[in-house]
Amino acid sequence: MIKRLLSAIVMLIILVPILIAGGRAFSLAVGIISLLACKEMLDLKKSHSKYPAGIILLAMLCLIVLVFYEFDAQIFFFGISHYVLAFMFLVFLLPTLLSYKNGEYQTKDAFYLIGVIILLGTTFNSIIVLRNMSLHHLVYLFLLIVMTDTFAFIVGSLIGKHKLAPTISPNKTIEGTLGGLIMGSVIPTIYYYFCINTSSIFLIFIISLLLSFVAQLGDLFFSKVKRENEIKDFSNLIPGHGGILDRFDSMIFVILAYILLLNFL
Repeated sequence: MIKRLLSAIVMLIILVPILIAGGRAFSLAVGIISLLACKEMLDLKKSHSKYPAGIILLAMLCLIVLVFYEFDAQIFFFGISHYVLAFMFLVFLLPTLLSYKNGEYQTKDAFYLIGVIILLGTTFNSIIVLRNMSLHHLVYLFLLIVMTDTFAFIVGSLIGKHKLAPTISPNKTIEGTLGGLIMGSVIPTIYYYFCINTSSIFLIFIISLLLSFVAQLGDLFFSKVKRENEIKDFSNLIPGHGGILDRFDSMIFVILAYILLLNFL
């Protein structure tokens, strides 16, 4: 517990000033985090076969291109470059023809790799874009995730009796999920209303409720990934917390959902 607390304090000391400062320092930090997250996905032993070193290098380069592709909010409407996608499909799919004899780097591995790069590239690029739009957007999302996780844990520990998904995450309960939904929506709604947009507070609450629900689904999704790979944490990078994806599991899905819902706010 002490190790976990100390790690959290160190992370806050390092990351909060970078988040507030924004600009190139923030973009660089996001780029580094995206590479670490990608490494954790590629280190999974049961989701794919072993990747050749050249393919891993290309994957990291393509990820960085997607993360740093465009920092303007227009990317939410026009999407990522077709040139980047076309390049990815060619360089990751065609090499599978060269390794059919020994079974290394099969077509399923290529599709897995492409999916990972698009998922992480889209998510971490969106984090940079949202920070450039306003610091408040990211604070709102961080607040929503923290409140959801915290109160889901508290309520689940106090009164949780009915398991939510015992085969995926045995400790999660329906009562905890409802507690996380309520408090993970009310407090962020108030923040959004006073700091970002004073439009319909009811609409903001509904969207916060949806995002809080998505946050818990994201947590469950990555718990399923870990269970399928028979691991407890994605890595030991952060003492007491696990890896990057152990900390960003909810954020990845919340960011994607927020992009879809921005037009309604």
